[in-house]
Amino acid sequence: MTVKSSFALSLAAGLSALIIGAHAGTARSETIVTDDQVSVIPSDVARPAAGMTMQKVEEKFGAPAERHVAVGTPAITRWDYQNFAVFFENDRVIHAVVVAAS
Repeated sequence: MTVKSSFALSLAAGLSALIIGAHAGTARSETIVTDDQVSVIPSDVARPAAGMTMQKVEEKFGAPAERHVAVGTPAITRWDYQNFAVFFENDRVIHAVVVAAS
């Protein structure tokens, strides 16, 4: 390997690390619901990840403030917490939406 190609590989690796590091520190944008209006704003509210079971959500975040009755086929259920709502398909999280304080 020549010095020139070694430098090029080092430069590429360094730039890749810089790009990855820059993305790791960026704020996440979240779906926010305020007065039935949906918007996307930065938020770091902890909430369940897609695929978590109802049992794991309750273990990690506690009991929800409100549990809505399942509707449709497949069954879609919503649990409301103080800062977010969680939507389940059967017993798995499909989405968690941050809810702005009123």
